[in-house]
Amino acid sequence: MVMQPVLEIFSADDFALWPVGEHESHGYLVLDGELTPAQVGTAVMRIADCNDFEPEEGHGPSPTDPLGAFLHGLLTMTDLFAAGGFRVTDSPVIELPVDRVRALVTGAQQDLRDFLSLAGIWAGRHLPTHGAAVTAALARALDLGPTP
Repeated sequence: MVMQPVLEIFSADDFALWPVGEHESHGYLVLDGELTPAQVGTAVMRIADCNDFEPEEGHGPSPTDPLGAFLHGLLTMTDLFAAGGFRVTDSPVIELPVDRVRALVTGAQQDLRDFLSLAGIWAGRHLPTHGAAVTAALARALDLGPTP
């Protein structure tokens, strides 16, 4: 049995703010430390897109530049959202002891931490002026604490 954290993705053919991977029109992207830079770009794009709405008062007006405007909700909102969850792949019948379920959840949490580490490196390269803020926002969206 395998448990993986996944992010809902969709085709983004017209997205041009940074490189993103090619993928089906709708599917799921496994979030772990094995993603290519283009796949990390896809994940960051999708999480930012999930939070792309006009923030409440106190967050200031949306920037006028395309990158700043797209990242505005992600960088200014306190409660962030990432469309996805866990994908569980199993045998025809699931019979798991509690310890095995805990191990699967722990493994999936480590996959998310590995993804966040990889995304932090990616953000530093592709969004240098927003890298630290994007990484912190991703940690909030994925409900992870600060990275070491």
